Amino acid sequence: MNIEDYRNYCLNKKEVTEHFPFNDDALVFKVLGKMFALTSLKRWENGEAFINLKCDPEYAQELRAEYDAIKPGYHMHKKQWNSVYIQEGELSIQLIKGLIDHSYDMVVSGLSKKLRESIK
Repeated sequence: MNIEDYRNYCLNKKEVTEHFPFNDDALVFKVLGKMFALTSLKRWENGEAFINLKCDPEYAQELRAEYDAIKPGYHMHKKQWNSVYIQEGELSIQLIKGLIDHSYDMVVSGLSKKLRESIK
């Protein structure tokens, strides 16, 4: 997966917007104002690509145990966020997309009922 594939995949989800709230390096994707994915553009350029994704805490532990390319979230709440390293080559595109979907779904499920219904 390259940066454009990642960006397009995220932006094709309902109600998703992209932002640079921290600096010009940290690309953040939000659903209705809530962050579900972020990455460092400089790290992608340097061949150290990773995506921080929200994750169910138990599932996060399972993923970290199974894959060396999935680690506790870099600069994030370690229990609820994973850093998914793309360049390792260990993870399939389908798994990466599934983890992006999981993060998006986790954030959507935490929204108010009114906001959740506006996405459908």
